[in-house]
Amino acid sequence: MLRTPGAGLLLDLDGTLVDSEPMQQAAFRTYFASRGWDVGDEVVHQFMGRRGYESFAALDGPWRGEDPYALTDAVIACIDAEANPPQPVAGAADAIRGWRALGLPVSLVTSALRPWAENALEILGVQDVGVGFVTAEDTPVGKPSPDPFLLGAERLGVDIGRCVAAEDSVAGVTAATMAGAALVLGVMTSLASGPLTEAGAHAAVADLTALVPEG
Repeated sequence: MLRTPGAGLLLDLDGTLVDSEPMQQAAFRTYFASRGWDVGDEVVHQFMGRRGYESFAALDGPWRGEDPYALTDAVIACIDAEANPPQPVAGAADAIRGWRALGLPVSLVTSALRPWAENALEILGVQDVGVGFVTAEDTPVGKPSPDPFLLGAERLGVDIGRCVAAEDSVAGVTAATMAGAALVLGVMTSLASGPLTEAGAHAAVADLTALVPEG
């Protein structure tokens, strides 16, 4: 599919290209503990793949009535990359570099802010290959809305119906499916195949080695 004219590749970031979910979730737990809030893992997992402030506004919890933007900033301040260093997902760098070398347009589609997205590409060593960006600053609403994926395809100049998308969260898979991506791969770095395929993923893979171009 990716070798056909007009195709494109849309890639989530956290948990898909870089295994940073342990770092992100640790930050939430640290902040919640600092407030004396008892928040279960099942709730923490609902923040996966979504903009923090949108999650705080949508999810019920002890933060009700507080500014979701201030809450998000407070969580970000708790990130400790030394205690929980983000690691490249197997196949991620080779997939990006390989498809770009073949001329395929590739874009990140992430709920993260632009500085972290740029940093993550440096972690992968692919900051120089011409990858597009859709970050939290770019659309009025984020995942699970389809808007980020639709914008990603638009910026690449391709039809979303000719794109392959890779995601590790329920919110992300839902967004890519609703956008109309031709093939949605669920990446099992944080979740098992069940939640990902139930959300609409056409297949679930352990990492991104399945996306590395052959030859």
